[in-house]
Amino acid sequence: MSLEKFKPPIANKIPYELEIHNHTRVDNYYWLNQRNNTEVIKYIKDENDYYKKMTAHTMPLQLKLYNEMRGRIKEDDSSVPYFFNGYWYITRFEKNKDYPIYIRKKGNLKTKEEILFDCNVMAKGHEYFDLVSFSVSPDNTKVSFGVDTLSRRQYTIQVKDLITKKILKTKIKNTTGGSVWANDNKSLFYNIKNPITLRSEAVLKHDISFPNRRDKIVYAEKNEAFSVSINKSKSQEYLLISSSSTLTSEFRFVKSDNPNDEFRIFQKRIKGMEYSLDHFEDYFYIHTNHEGANNFKIMRTPVDKTTIEYWEDLLSHREDTLIEDFDLFKKYWLVNEREKGLSRLRVIHWDGSSDYYLPMNDQTYTIYISYNPDFNSNTFRYVYNSLTTPASVIEFNTENKKTHILKSQKVLGGKFNKKNYISKRLWADGRDGKKIPISLVYRKDTKPSSNTPVLQYAYGSYGSTIDPSFSSSRLSLLDRGFTFAICHVRGGEYLGRQWYEDGKLLNKKNTFFDFVDCSKYLIQKQYTSADHLYAFGGSAGGLLMGAVINMSPQLYNGVIAAVPFVDVVTTMLDESIPLTTSEFDEWGNPKDKKYYEYMLSYSPYDQIKSIEYPNLLVTSGFHDSQVQYFEPTKWVAKLRSMKTDNNFLFLNTDMKAGHSGSSSRFDALKELAKKFAFIIDLEQNSL
Repeated sequence: MSLEKFKPPIANKIPYELEIHNHTRVDNYYWLNQRNNTEVIKYIKDENDYYKKMTAHTMPLQLKLYNEMRGRIKEDDSSVPYFFNGYWYITRFEKNKDYPIYIRKKGNLKTKEEILFDCNVMAKGHEYFDLVSFSVSPDNTKVSFGVDTLSRRQYTIQVKDLITKKILKTKIKNTTGGSVWANDNKSLFYNIKNPITLRSEAVLKHDISFPNRRDKIVYAEKNEAFSVSINKSKSQEYLLISSSSTLTSEFRFVKSDNPNDEFRIFQKRIKGMEYSLDHFEDYFYIHTNHEGANNFKIMRTPVDKTTIEYWEDLLSHREDTLIEDFDLFKKYWLVNEREKGLSRLRVIHWDGSSDYYLPMNDQTYTIYISYNPDFNSNTFRYVYNSLTTPASVIEFNTENKKTHILKSQKVLGGKFNKKNYISKRLWADGRDGKKIPISLVYRKDTKPSSNTPVLQYAYGSYGSTIDPSFSSSRLSLLDRGFTFAICHVRGGEYLGRQWYEDGKLLNKKNTFFDFVDCSKYLIQKQYTSADHLYAFGGSAGGLLMGAVINMSPQLYNGVIAAVPFVDVVTTMLDESIPLTTSEFDEWGNPKDKKYYEYMLSYSPYDQIKSIEYPNLLVTSGFHDSQVQYFEPTKWVAKLRSMKTDNNFLFLNTDMKAGHSGSSSRFDALKELAKKFAFIIDLEQNSL
């Protein structure tokens, strides 16, 4: 199809000068920040209309993809029940319904179910609905919950009486949605958000007996780089307030039986030191990078001596192993470790009788500790899957070391057989000598060659590791001859904490270089070619997409940038924008000249050039609280005015949703079908 058939919308240029460090940038599209400006709304809708017209010929393909993906999902499904405080809890989905139903059963699974929430009923009349973090009171008579109907992640907390089935008068707005009960069954602790920046800035205590009384501020975090949260120890004996930035953390605690007492500080914050807590009998257990433990270690300290001089090593730091998480039980404890990119679970008995790893045989896979609220259990649950193996919830018995699969993800449609797919791990050569891991999967009857289409994905920020996990939706690409590749670039923690450190702040370009070098490796080894290589990333991964197409646009036939963080410098200079102040440790503060100049050198919006760019699909959410809608909107407007090619450039903005897209499980598949159709259509037209 020719671009001449429909003319793309052209945004007006209104020069706006941004000056700092004796340097002036001119932003011709700064005016698109005005959310309530009718011209802004018109431009976004014009872009949506252009996208719709230009991709109308793919609608049959989108529908086919949607039906395929939905057809693989068991719609009438339920979670594995878990037992807590006398009740079994289950999440259930029903056929042709978009939202979950939360239920519980008293004592055993044969008793009559009690519906806590039917979100399908609650969502009626709302274009967006998200219920999160329900918390049942210790006496099992009440449940608190958070609801967002705008997709800005500003939740209203309410309380339901489980005896009368009525919603109480408590209605707390502008929260994170989470709440924690004290053991008096009336004191409810929660986090309030700053109404402008949306930073979780304080912990308050609400007494449900007095719903109209002004809530007490228990702790207010004044440092804008820190956010707060509150939770309960697994033992249920302590309430824990966490205050953390990207690199530093601090906790406060109080006994759950004494919610009116003042929270005590556990250990004062030390810049660069991170720690998290749990409790078991006479000790607090600490996951920390204290004393240069870059890959973290586990320590413990007596409950009455919590400052750092009393901490003692329980599981020491190792240079080759990242300690990611731990879980405590009465007779033993679990450790989630990662070595050379692969996760493993370690079981350690308190009495010293055994210390072993669960055996793993696959070349590349995902394993992690599941939810295990029962402190006294001799069994624990974990989740296992891989690029070719659907997820399974597995129960491991620590007494006889036997495993029992509680549930395996069903792939309906009758066509899936894991033996038809191959997964492997490659190591690409980075330009600085580093080896960059790539996890990839393809059908056994797809013979990789320079004509094979490859969708290359990465994230690469915040130390977030993208593990090689199964996706039934991805089968729609694999069964059409595509290879899917995950690049474990620096900025994530796939190869340990240093892998993250080497991809942030003044090392951020390593993330982009790694992705490009993975692309070159796949082309060099004839897994694909530039005519058949496609790239995909979202949010901070969208920043990655913007950076690599400025650096090496010739490597890709098409790129999908979902809710991309692309106007890095302007956003990080504006502390009124949500998340900005809390992320200086990730990106740097551009008020410091060295960070300003470095960020400016890779910021996708600032680095747009008059060159040929690949075909590009950009998605956005108008109510996005994490990457504001105007970043992708401005980026597309500027690209239109400067690029020298005739390739496709589309902006598709969801006017009802935010960062995570639609709240409906099936609408999310429609959005994915759009993305898949975009690259499949490009591939079919490139043959």
